Amino acid sequence: MSDAEEPPLEEAEENGESEMEEDNTPNFEEAENIQRKSKEYDTLAWIDSQDEEEGEEMKRKEKKKAGEAQEEEESSGVQEETTVESQEITKSEISMEKLITGSQSAMSGTFPETRRGSESKHSLQSEGSKTKELSRVQSSQLRILDLDEISSEKQEVSSLERQPSGELEEETVSMPQDELGRGGRHLEPEKGKEGGDEKEKDVPSKAGISKESLVSTTSEDILFQKEEGTEYPLTMTWSFGWNSSLPVYYIREKNQRVLLYVCAHSAVIYNVSRNNQYHLQGHANVISCLCISEDRRWIATADKGPDCLIIIWDSFTGIPVHTIFDSCPEGNGIRAIAMTLDAKYLATISDAEIQVVCVWKWTLAVDTPACTLKLPGEYGFQKYLIFNPANNKELVSNSKTQAIYYLWNEERGTLTHSAPLLTEKTFNKLVGRFTQSIFHLNLTQILSATKEGKLVVWDIHRSPSSSSASLGTPYIKPCKLVHLQKESITVLTTVDSYIVTGDIKGHIKFYDHTLAIVNWYSHFKLSPIKTLSFSTTLPAPPTEKSNYPPNCTLKGDLFIVRNLIIGTSDATVYHLTTDGTKLEKLFVEPKDAVCAISCHPYQPLIAVGSFCGMIKVWDYEKKKYIFSRVFEKGLGIQSLTYNPEGALLGAGFTEGTVYILDAMSLENESAEPFRYSRASVTHICFSHDSQYMATADVSFTVAVYVVVVKSGKRVWEYLARLRSHRKSIRSLLFGVYLDNNEPRLLSLGSDRLLIEYDLLKSHKDNLEVLDIHRSGQGSYPTCMVWYPPLTKELFLLICNSAYKVKLFNSTTKMCRKTLLGPAYGSPIEQAQVLPVKTTRELQKRYLVFINRDKVGLQILPIDGNPHKTAAITCHPNGVAGLALSYDGRYAFTAGGYDHSVVQWKINLSALEAAVSLGGEDLTPFYGLVPGGREGKFYRELEDYFYYSQLRSQGIDTMQERKVSEHICLSEVPFVMRAIGFYPSEEKIDDMFNEIKFSEYVDTGTLIDKISLPDFLKVYVNHRPPFGNNMSGIYKSFDILGYTNSKGKKAIRREDFLKLLLTKGEHMTEEELSDCFASLFGLAPEGWKSEPATSSFKGAEICLEEELPDEITAEIFTTEILGLTISEDSKQYVH
Repeated sequence: MSDAEEPPLEEAEENGESEMEEDNTPNFEEAENIQRKSKEYDTLAWIDSQDEEEGEEMKRKEKKKAGEAQEEEESSGVQEETTVESQEITKSEISMEKLITGSQSAMSGTFPETRRGSESKHSLQSEGSKTKELSRVQSSQLRILDLDEISSEKQEVSSLERQPSGELEEETVSMPQDELGRGGRHLEPEKGKEGGDEKEKDVPSKAGISKESLVSTTSEDILFQKEEGTEYPLTMTWSFGWNSSLPVYYIREKNQRVLLYVCAHSAVIYNVSRNNQYHLQGHANVISCLCISEDRRWIATADKGPDCLIIIWDSFTGIPVHTIFDSCPEGNGIRAIAMTLDAKYLATISDAEIQVVCVWKWTLAVDTPACTLKLPGEYGFQKYLIFNPANNKELVSNSKTQAIYYLWNEERGTLTHSAPLLTEKTFNKLVGRFTQSIFHLNLTQILSATKEGKLVVWDIHRSPSSSSASLGTPYIKPCKLVHLQKESITVLTTVDSYIVTGDIKGHIKFYDHTLAIVNWYSHFKLSPIKTLSFSTTLPAPPTEKSNYPPNCTLKGDLFIVRNLIIGTSDATVYHLTTDGTKLEKLFVEPKDAVCAISCHPYQPLIAVGSFCGMIKVWDYEKKKYIFSRVFEKGLGIQSLTYNPEGALLGAGFTEGTVYILDAMSLENESAEPFRYSRASVTHICFSHDSQYMATADVSFTVAVYVVVVKSGKRVWEYLARLRSHRKSIRSLLFGVYLDNNEPRLLSLGSDRLLIEYDLLKSHKDNLEVLDIHRSGQGSYPTCMVWYPPLTKELFLLICNSAYKVKLFNSTTKMCRKTLLGPAYGSPIEQAQVLPVKTTRELQKRYLVFINRDKVGLQILPIDGNPHKTAAITCHPNGVAGLALSYDGRYAFTAGGYDHSVVQWKINLSALEAAVSLGGEDLTPFYGLVPGGREGKFYRELEDYFYYSQLRSQGIDTMQERKVSEHICLSEVPFVMRAIGFYPSEEKIDDMFNEIKFSEYVDTGTLIDKISLPDFLKVYVNHRPPFGNNMSGIYKSFDILGYTNSKGKKAIRREDFLKLLLTKGEHMTEEELSDCFASLFGLAPEGWKSEPATSSFKGAEICLEEELPDEITAEIFTTEILGLTISEDSKQYVH
């Protein structure tokens, strides 16, 4: 219930202060009436001229189509009769039926048909360029959306709604309430009905769109009647969390409560009544701003990042009706967006050092703005933008320090602005930082709210030649500083005849047009208000059962206002029913980064941990919140893991604390948490028997905890910890020894070390190391999982930064196979094997992975086939965590600083279908080499392959040649180098082991030769995934070299030779001599130079003559290695 009955003392003082400062304020009611009359006159004149222009255009088009229309009518034998009554439109009356029904039929003009709508939905699931291309095709198919007819009528609605509450009640209460909240629901005019004139009847034919268009024939309820398809391997089904820095909009209320908010790069339409979500997917970057039309039909979203998009959606169907590409050539994205009351125009402000204001005629399906304006940097960073509800040619925006008024001259295509500088000397008082600005209800002023609880009132000085301000150079001037309240104002908006504020203390206050307070809500004890959105449904007239509170005026009239949605800074969303003042908490989400997620091992539960110290547990099948716990301030959750039995939940915190919690109550399982680490705990895991728990932190330390029995009770105790790595720990993994079923513990670090610990020999404060192996060379590992038992040999699967997947024997730690992993813009960062529900599924396993911004599926076994994997963007700003449901039906991704967790439905049959379409045997691998099977590259490979047979038999032999389908193992490195791949000695050993032991487990024999198809697979899997490039060479010279006189990194000749002889895979002097002999053409062929053909006396003399004193990256590549550097791509080619 409102506090209006007994206002606090401080509020009364504020009200008094406000009224005193308003003594010199002009008569707002008189100004409003004058403005309304002049506006009605201009509006009606504009309607007449617009009707004449459109009538002439319609006549020209109808002449062309007359023949076709006549034939169609005769063939069908159907005569349509449309009764048209000519009505005289006066200055004070407009047909309300045309406003509600007829004008909205014009909105159905030119959207894609149902077929095109389905294509749009398909494009939403695509990724990257595929998404943009499909959207571009859709935009090109979109024709002109004719909203001209409703522009002036919408302005009339605004003038009715902005009358004082008494007049508003008299003029609107007789109308059906659902009509005003219906917006564009009536999209087709009824035949023969009054108000459905010829112009409205001809709109579909004018646009060239069938009446069966899904957008034009839909109703509000169709969005949640759709059956979401599962034709994609991964489909978003639910989003936990929301971007609390962006507003929440109240879309519909009459039949069911529906909200709109943003989660990462998707807009979510949430049906509170049905607990359903519909996701508007199409952005490749995080959505930075959004707006919605007055009737809640059209949604505009924009993102911030490379290749940013502006997408306009139909909220009734979820179809993207128009996409604006390249809205910011600088690639910085959009910071603020606004839509006119009639939904015809959009305005945007870019997110750049030099901000650009653009006005878009999006209904014309154009990709270029109607006008642009670059803002000087001294105006500050503009982050809020709004149109004048009564004049779609006027806008206002503000930064923290400056408010800007804009006037758009549509005829000239210009955008003029006025931005007077406001200082403390202007009013001789502290003004404060601006938060939001709006147009006053009287339409002649602008209000700017500040963090000091004040309102700056700006007078709009328009050109006297035209009340519509279409000519001249208008400007704004500060006229008054009103101290409304003590608290910082965070939200400023209007509804009906009220000006509404939300402040930092969670109070919501309503003022009339004279800025006198009418009512407020201050007893809810909310966090700072971030957003307010009012229902489109007018409040019901008071009855005997109503419980509206009285306002705080002397008359004490009932305070009747629409229901509203409240969003607060702690990521909580409320619904306030004003009749009875009932506040309902809709959802509470994490207000800080979400990095920790874990699924229960046998129940449909997921635990979500946030940096704000909150752990929430959800039932992900019912989409229902179960329970939560909020830890004390300063404790942020970094990692979460259920134990195999599902009874415990291990939690690692950002400041190093480790909790072991009861999984069903989140109460402490141990008396005190463990505080042995001083850094953030990034990994936590349990052994298969839940006897051990291990953690890893950002200080490269592994800690182990163990269960002991004390006084007949099982309790957890700290065992030992060890700083075992030199760089960050990427994976921490428990396993099982096959011979004795004892747990084993392994860790993998960015230092390329794979370490196994001896748990049996470890004791208090002493963690023993069993063995240490290096996992690779050059590239660093990113994650590690146990490979499922698809073969007789047990493997560890390790992914690395070079987009490779390596299989290591779990016992010997030998690299048994190197394979090309998924390459979707960044390497795999986490991976998990998908659980199975039945033993029948054990023969077909899958891997779920995440990289920097995507989640994907990979069919096992991995063999380098690119068609066996699929991925989709899940969190453009970075994925922080991955979890899988116990039955393998869902994958969950945590978005880190986008405060969200996304649930993905897994459809394995869709991925299998893609594999079958990709071809069998070697067909997918042919596509990975230039030109494919018939290309020049493969023909050269065949030549080298058979020339290698001649070389192995001897170049000068006179014996009969034996040509086979295989080459011996020793020839593999030479053929690799001949086709442009230069493996290190370690990589050559890995190739040899891979080929040699490929059949050893099954047959017990070693392979000493390889066929051409198998060679192609080895080549494709081992070579660099994106070809040769200069980045690695430049990086090496940056580390090893010095800066020469030309500013380039270089290595002296003596140092260069010393490095080759002593560092890395160092060479002997003989090998060095032979290598340079081959590079400089001093040896005819082969690795070993032949003495008879050598034309030099010694290595030193030759190298001094051939090598320059100073070697740069370019000299090394071109003059020593003999490669060519591409100027465009900075790649070197063989």
